[in-house]
Amino acid sequence: MNADELKIIQGPIKEKYRNDPAAATITLKAQGEIGNGLSCKVDTGRAMIEAGLHPATGGDGMLACSGDLLLEALVACAGVTLSAVATAIGVKIKAGSVYAEGDLDFRGTLGVSKEVPVGFTSIRLGFRLQYAGEPDHDTVRSLLKLTERYCVIYQTIAAATPVQSAIEPL
Repeated sequence: MNADELKIIQGPIKEKYRNDPAAATITLKAQGEIGNGLSCKVDTGRAMIEAGLHPATGGDGMLACSGDLLLEALVACAGVTLSAVATAIGVKIKAGSVYAEGDLDFRGTLGVSKEVPVGFTSIRLGFRLQYAGEPDHDTVRSLLKLTERYCVIYQTIAAATPVQSAIEPL
């Protein structure tokens, strides 16, 4: 896909949202079922993923780890966003990969230390790219800045979006 094809696809959508801002707000949903033992089955719409404890908290490593799933969502979103941004600004990517890694101190998760935070203390997102041609340094910086700006998962994590929770009867 090139920049013109992307504009043809996104142009009418952007115009609709300019004319009717309420149409741009949608609610994405995820659902899971509490599994046997210490697991939760999540329906991705494509397949079921069964998540469980990380081995550092007593899991056997046979189930997906929620922390890994968060990083995988970041990689997926950032990869798609970078591709769209590159297309829009005319950067030709010949090949590439995306990676995310995050640091956790499981003493917080396990309640071993109340001073240790629960969750990631840092996350690193990176791209390894091979270009068709040689974009200048400013273009590459712009590619990264725009990817960060428009990546939903990146912005959700970076902005520490408020989350509300509740327990309801079944």
